[in-house]
This record gives sequence, C-alpha cells and structure tokens, in this order.
Amino acid sequence: MPVETVTTRPEDHRIAWLAALAIAIHVLEAAIPSPVPGLKPGLANLVTLLALLAFGWRTAVWVSLLRVLVGSLILGSFLTPTFMLSLAGALASLLALGLGRALGRHWLGPLGLSLLAALGHISGQFLLAYALFIPHPGLWHLFPPLLTAALIFGILNGIIANLALQGVDRIGTPREGTASRT
Repeated sequence: MPVETVTTRPEDHRIAWLAALAIAIHVLEAAIPSPVPGLKPGLANLVTLLALLAFGWRTAVWVSLLRVLVGSLILGSFLTPTFMLSLAGALASLLALGLGRALGRHWLGPLGLSLLAALGHISGQFLLAYALFIPHPGLWHLFPPLLTAALIFGILNGIIANLALQGVDRIGTPREGTASRT
C-alpha cells in the first residue's frame, strides 16, 4: 500500500503556531479564578486579533475556531453550554472583526477592532444564553456590567495588539493588509 505524503504550506505552520499559542492562553485563563462568573480578560482573543492584522482574515478564523474547539477538548467542556457560549462569542467576534476590516479598513486600527471584537463576543454570548439557556428578561440585567468589563478588556487588548504590531514593525517582519494604528 503506497504511503501518501501530506504537503504543508508555511501558512499551515503559522496557523498551527498561532492556534497553539491561543489554546495555551485559553487554558491558562480558564485556570485563573474570577470574582465574577464568566469575566475573563480574553487574552486568547488577542492572538486572533493579531492574526487578523498580521496575516489576514483566513488565518484569524482558523486560529479562533481551533482555539475554541481544541481548548474545549483539553478542558473537558466540548459540547457543553460553556463550549457553545465560547463558540457563539468567537463567531460573533469574527463577524464583528470581518465587518470592521471590510468597512473600516482605513479607520480602524487594533484598538477599534478589539473593541468591536469585544462587543461582538459578549453580544454573541448573551444572545445564545438568552435563546438557549436562560430565556428570562432578568438575564439582560447582567449585560451592562459585563459589556463594560468586555469593553475595558477590549481596550487593553487593543493597546497590547498595537504595541505587539509596533514591535513586529521594528524587527521588519512584513504584514499583509495592515490597518492604520490609531
């Protein structure tokens, strides 16, 4: 029986490394106790934002979806409500990032995109939680404080992304499709 060879491209290796980093951060964040249930800084999402800004949409989608899938398998939460909320947040965040890139390519830098992603993430999670798990209007009383926290973490992640991209610029690594960083 002949052995088939699988060819990989540099992009495949890049996606694997970025996804591994995002998964590691995701697992570490899960281990950190939070004073408020569900409140996390979203540092794993920072890897998705950097992937989008440095390497484009396709890489960002792969990194985000691999993070959710593999992270849930490692943490033992695959197909649980936690997994579904994480996936809903990731998909809504990717949608927000995609729209932000398409509509605001020259206006939105890392900070603006990070805020859009944070808004999309928390909104996606709340919409799914309301639709599937807690269809009670009282759920929406939690939205303003958690949205505020998400936006604060979005600002911090945007600042970190901007600093990381400036570091990449200094070492001369080329990036495709960079937005102006404001």
